[in-house]
Amino acid sequence: MKFAAILFDFDGVLIESEYSGNKHIADFLTAAGHPTSPEESMANFMGYSGAEFHRRLEDWIGGPMPAHWEDERRAENDRVLAEGIDEVAGAVAFLRGLPAGLPKAVVSSSSTRWLHAHLAHLGVADIFGEHVYSGAEHVTHGKPAPDLYLYAARQLGVAIEHCLILEDSPVGVTGALASGATVVGLCAGSHCSADHADRLRALGIENIAHDFNEIARMLG
Repeated sequence: MKFAAILFDFDGVLIESEYSGNKHIADFLTAAGHPTSPEESMANFMGYSGAEFHRRLEDWIGGPMPAHWEDERRAENDRVLAEGIDEVAGAVAFLRGLPAGLPKAVVSSSSTRWLHAHLAHLGVADIFGEHVYSGAEHVTHGKPAPDLYLYAARQLGVAIEHCLILEDSPVGVTGALASGATVVGLCAGSHCSADHADRLRALGIENIAHDFNEIARMLG
């Protein structure tokens, strides 16, 4: 595989945030009277941002979210931002091993505040510079629309057809494939169940990697 740029999803690709984040959502919903497991949260909400994320929460519980939801979510995010989150195994070494001149961007449903803070925690903020893009902030339609990937490619000055995208969620994979890029489904995070690769393949993914060593071998 030879590419002119690489676009990285963030949560579940570079940091181990998916299970803990969805456990917080599940615990909140369960305490509010809507029993939800972390696995159900990941299946229904993972990868979405902004209004679509909120809409899916309200569809799940059949009405408006409790008034204290935003305060609870903000407090949890602030705690995690202060403490940091572990990398997905091998992520930092992989990033450091890429050619410095290869264009790279983060393409995530998370806020830029979240992204920049955790890139700093990992010590890799310099790798991406200003090319850190949020589906909730930089485009009108976030994932699973392809808009965020197309936007990032334009900012890098690279045709989307010459980009590689690393994604872990079905929502992200759907948008990434629709963009016209080559997509690798990364099943390296602790949130990935035994059938995760099969779920991604069912969406049309041809390239699956179970760790960053596999991606490195793909890139040669």
